[in-house]
Amino acid sequence: MKLVWYIYFFIFCINLSATASPDVINLGAIITYSTINGRVTKIALKAAEDDINSDPNILGGRKLSITIHDSNFSGFLGIMGALQFMESDTVAIIGPQNAVLAHVLSHIANELHVPLLSSIAEMVSYYGWAEIIAVYSDDDQSRNGITALADKLVERRCRISYKAVLPPDPSANRSDVEDELVKILSMESRVIVLNTFSRTGLLVFDVAKSLKMMENGFVWIGTSWLSTVIDSNSPLPSKVSDSIQGALTLRPHIPDSKRKREFESRWSKLSNGSVGLNPYGLYAYDTVWLIARAVKLFFDQGNNVSFSDDPKLSDIGGGILNLAALSIFDGGNILLKNILQTNMTGLTGPFRFLLDRSPLHPAFDIINVIDTGYQQIGYWSNYSGLSVVTPETLYAKPPNRSSSSQRLLNAVWPGGLTAPPRGWVFPNNGKQLKIGIPNRVSYRAFVTVNGADAVKGYCIDVFIAAVKLLPYAVPYKLIPFGDGHKNPSYSELVNQITVGVFDGVIGDVAIVYNRTRVVDFTQPYIESGLVVVAPVKKQNSNAWAFLKPFTPLMWAITGAFFLVVGAVVWILEHRINDEFRGPPKKQFVTILWFSFSTMFFAHRENTVSTLGRLVLIIWLFVVLIINSSYTASLTSILTVQQLSSPIKSIDSLVTTDERIGYQVGSFAENYLNEELNVAKSRLVALGSPEEYASALANGTVAAVVDEQPYVDLFLSEHCEFSIRGQEFTKSGWGFAFPRGSPLAVDMSTAILTLSENGDLQKIHDKWLKRSVCSFSSSSESGSEQLQLQSFWGLFLICGIACFLALFIYFCTMSRQFSRHIAADSAEPSIRSSTRSRRIQTFLSFADDKIDESKSKSKRKRGDDLSIHSAKDDQSVNGGSERIQRDNSVNWLH
Repeated sequence: MKLVWYIYFFIFCINLSATASPDVINLGAIITYSTINGRVTKIALKAAEDDINSDPNILGGRKLSITIHDSNFSGFLGIMGALQFMESDTVAIIGPQNAVLAHVLSHIANELHVPLLSSIAEMVSYYGWAEIIAVYSDDDQSRNGITALADKLVERRCRISYKAVLPPDPSANRSDVEDELVKILSMESRVIVLNTFSRTGLLVFDVAKSLKMMENGFVWIGTSWLSTVIDSNSPLPSKVSDSIQGALTLRPHIPDSKRKREFESRWSKLSNGSVGLNPYGLYAYDTVWLIARAVKLFFDQGNNVSFSDDPKLSDIGGGILNLAALSIFDGGNILLKNILQTNMTGLTGPFRFLLDRSPLHPAFDIINVIDTGYQQIGYWSNYSGLSVVTPETLYAKPPNRSSSSQRLLNAVWPGGLTAPPRGWVFPNNGKQLKIGIPNRVSYRAFVTVNGADAVKGYCIDVFIAAVKLLPYAVPYKLIPFGDGHKNPSYSELVNQITVGVFDGVIGDVAIVYNRTRVVDFTQPYIESGLVVVAPVKKQNSNAWAFLKPFTPLMWAITGAFFLVVGAVVWILEHRINDEFRGPPKKQFVTILWFSFSTMFFAHRENTVSTLGRLVLIIWLFVVLIINSSYTASLTSILTVQQLSSPIKSIDSLVTTDERIGYQVGSFAENYLNEELNVAKSRLVALGSPEEYASALANGTVAAVVDEQPYVDLFLSEHCEFSIRGQEFTKSGWGFAFPRGSPLAVDMSTAILTLSENGDLQKIHDKWLKRSVCSFSSSSESGSEQLQLQSFWGLFLICGIACFLALFIYFCTMSRQFSRHIAADSAEPSIRSSTRSRRIQTFLSFADDKIDESKSKSKRKRGDDLSIHSAKDDQSVNGGSERIQRDNSVNWLH
């Protein structure tokens, strides 16, 4: 990122610079010699100058000359050096190293910090830490960086809990650092981000080591200054190495390349072994080359170097500053455009500016300091976030910022741990947590207060067991809330956390939406939901119990379908099946017998037509389902005690005008009024199980709405009442803590452990296990009846099958009748027949029995004469049969 810093300051200054010699292009650089980056940059700048001057094709025979000024950590000296460069024949100035030297560019410093601090924010989110502590130097660059970090953390629902400000580098001393770190020791967060420079940063680590803050539980993340220390001081002195074990840091990512490796091999000779190469040395080298390429293009475009006096500066008195000597470069805008349009590949890899003058795809290596030096655990890029794959590999794929794609290798943390620290501990400052508990007057099995030191109950035991599982000690004091005469309002109890009265609330506190907006809850330790309790009467069995499985409508529809299906099958089988023929009385009995015998699959008549068999198969399937359902329902009715109540569920209760009881202090009142629109005039506050029973028995209320755990205890002693319907809300009870408190997360983990090892159930059985009425939650008989809506799909399928079969049958028979009429059209009696006569003829035709083998033979021959002959034979030999058919027709009429 320093490369961009250098270039931006160059762009700012090039428009102010003075004169230049046509043979020598003078550049200025402002750095601090005594810093690691200053020493590396100085060597890299001179190396770039030598390499450019060794190639006459770069500047067309001109020479590049770089003059370096030491600002010595002083903003004033840096400004003076810049003015000296601008009074001379300097074309451009490279630098500064910090934003103090050029406050006018402080907004650029903010932008440059965004990628670096975005990567830290993503690491904090990746490891699940909610809070961090920022330690930084009191200068513009460090302050701006922490501001940017805070913004990025908020985007990921994290925050900076404390900012420790140190004097500007290098003026911070050991006493200053100790004062801040001692404060941090008394705080909860153990994730510390150190944003400063190398001298102050190493001092902070040294003091932290002496205060035992580089041990288990701590997380230290140093910004890029720490990676420069590691790269440029290898091997590290043992004291420094010991003090930074387990820390994480970020290094600007530079793709591997042949040019980079060649320059690294030259470095020991260039530096004489005085300092190791780090990425900022590569950036400095590329900065000089970028300027040289832009200048070459400037000359190739036919431009000349010329300067003009600035009249605004001329009007200012000269004095010893000689401001009038500052001139304006006439071709500055052209050179600026060349720089922004440059697309080059340097030691740092491909480089070009985006439209907003920011670098393309900034990326960092994530480094973990270990005994043997360091290990790289991953990468960060603004393209795909955290990854163990190099950024340049990911650039060839679509960007993926999903949580499942974010990954880092295992790190070694302070103290030698390999599991990520929790990032939070309970502060060891002797402070007791003030835990609020409800001072209940009913259902005291959940919370019982008998003085400040005599608190017990189911909820209390769960809390104590969970606290014992925490990996740190939690001193606390239980403080009752309420007057002891009635149950307190639980919403008011929870709100005491937001005003600082309590550090937490435990008890039978339901996790509801309005409360989760102001506090954080733990994992529920018991399920809870609102249910309806109402008086019930036991129903005894009677002689007509066998009719109860079906509703009257269901009985009627089922009986009707038996008759309809029987009639349909008779129609389909009558012409071809002897079992469905005979005198009218016999046929009527056959329809009834066949219809109802299918109920038991005992029908003796065979079906021979395809349509008849299809209808029968579908109907038998429907009968099978109906029989099975009836048997199951009747078994339940005869073996389970049945309860009767006009209230079926919350829906039937709300639609009445009856009064509804609720427990004092419960959220049920607001839920009934605000969510279900029950008028408050219908709601009656009840304070104890005894009041429940009395109000339900004397009709003061039609039902009571309360949470399931309370109702279970109530019904264990009052068997004349029962739950009607199902739970109509789903929630649970949990412990409440301030928003963002890591204690809520740790307590949730402890509750899950209690659930898995069975201790939670043991506590439940100790306090809440009671004998329950055998029918307290049984459903009434009406709810067991099978409704038509459960079977209408089956009836619909059967009805459609019957309709289609009849439709196909009558279409086929109508076609046959038409052929029959056409064959007999020669007879005068047929031609002159009336409409009534035609109908009688059709009915007579429909009643005729068909010999299928003869019919097929006749259709094959197609001989009309034989048809007439057959009819004649029938008239002669089958007189009695014709008489019988006529009788059948008359019966049908």
